[in-house]
Amino acid sequence: MDSSFLADRYTRPDLERAALLLIDVQRDVLDGPLSFATPRRQLPNLKRVIEAFRAARGPIVHVVRLYLPDGSNADLCRRDAIGRGHGALLAGTPGSALVDELLPRRDVVLDVDTLLSAGFQHLTANETVMYKPRWGAFYGTRLLEHLHAQGVATVVVAGCNFPNCPRATIVEASERDMRVVAVWDAISRFTDRDATELRDIGVEIMPAVEVAGHVRVGTRHEECLAPG
Repeated sequence: MDSSFLADRYTRPDLERAALLLIDVQRDVLDGPLSFATPRRQLPNLKRVIEAFRAARGPIVHVVRLYLPDGSNADLCRRDAIGRGHGALLAGTPGSALVDELLPRRDVVLDVDTLLSAGFQHLTANETVMYKPRWGAFYGTRLLEHLHAQGVATVVVAGCNFPNCPRATIVEASERDMRVVAVWDAISRFTDRDATELRDIGVEIMPAVEVAGHVRVGTRHEECLAPG
């Protein structure tokens, strides 16, 4: 896929003021009942991008889904299945945990109470976890406030699976006048057609190696904690 900053002055990514959003990179999605899109294939590229952001001290947000056993906080299309015991990503279960390969340290355990109450769980000075109640990471959350507090102008989106949560998150970011990069080889189920449609709304399409190179060279964030 072609890339290399094709956008105009309003949508061109500013990778000196960028945050990485990792969408639903959880065990049940990569290896469990939601692994139909083979997202583990994207894991090396996900690692490449997250390690670049860590090296540059850029903000990283792990965005997760956590369903209650009765399905009451789930999307309508999944509520019945979860309520009947056929769901995934249940809050507090091993399958809802972040994938080990992308953790800043091995002892990370999701703080379910903080996350379900719309708080941010801080893993490091620059790395947080947040819960989203629906497909998009901005819907019903404090993500925009969190990003603005850190001076973020551009979001770099990666994760699982494009037709659902990454796409919704990208559209929501665009609606909030954020500049957006989609890391096409670090998003499962991403196609050439998806790239064309995203370019039509001003989204930059880049491979992981290119994002990592630009972030390492350009990003100069001060370490800070946004309000939790």
